[in-house]
Amino acid sequence: MTAQIALVDDDRNILTSVTIALEAEGFRVRTYPDGQKAWEALSKNPADLAVLDIKMPRMDGMELLRKLREVTDMPVIFLTSKDEEIDQLLGLRMGADDYIGKPFSQRLLIERIRALLRRMEMNRREPEEVVAEPGDEVMERGRLVLDPMRHRVTWAGKDVTLTVTEFLILKTLAQHPGHVKSRDQLMDAAYSDDVYVDDRTIDSHIKRLRKKFRAVADDFDAIETLYGVGYRYSDD
Repeated sequence: MTAQIALVDDDRNILTSVTIALEAEGFRVRTYPDGQKAWEALSKNPADLAVLDIKMPRMDGMELLRKLREVTDMPVIFLTSKDEEIDQLLGLRMGADDYIGKPFSQRLLIERIRALLRRMEMNRREPEEVVAEPGDEVMERGRLVLDPMRHRVTWAGKDVTLTVTEFLILKTLAQHPGHVKSRDQLMDAAYSDDVYVDDRTIDSHIKRLRKKFRAVADDFDAIETLYGVGYRYSDD
């Protein structure tokens, strides 16, 4: 099926021009002029991916992202102004998967959308429909089972819903239990080269990962912090 993109921005020119560009590429587009209207629709019927402006009336992009992350792991790309670096980093820490600064290239936005959707498409496809590539094998690490081809994670048989970025960070840690991964290594695994994140962004993702696993297992302690060094996965 054609992917459905939710576009949320109070600038009608952006809504119109980006909608035309996305539809020309075969995407279906749902548009919303503010965060509140987007929340009312997306909380009940999420799209395949959302593109959110940060500065909006009624409910800004940050608040919308916070609320969406309570009900869906739908990939999210932020649109930000050049002077909003703090907002960019905060958005990534809150669970956004990517951001693009305004003014932006529509071609770049489309490529970012395609990249995120490619990461997620395995979640909708049966294993026999795809050819596994190196690194796509199902990983079993103690009580953790991680299936890259289907973007599925379970802990002791219970599903744990992760965003694209959280999944990539966990996969990187779990590939080599006991090996320490620095924050730089985790940033390289989770983000494209032209997306800047700082150490605190990775720390925030780790915090969110632990919270999600502890929601299904109070005793979860498989992600260890080595202060001043990085993180490692323990499957003991």
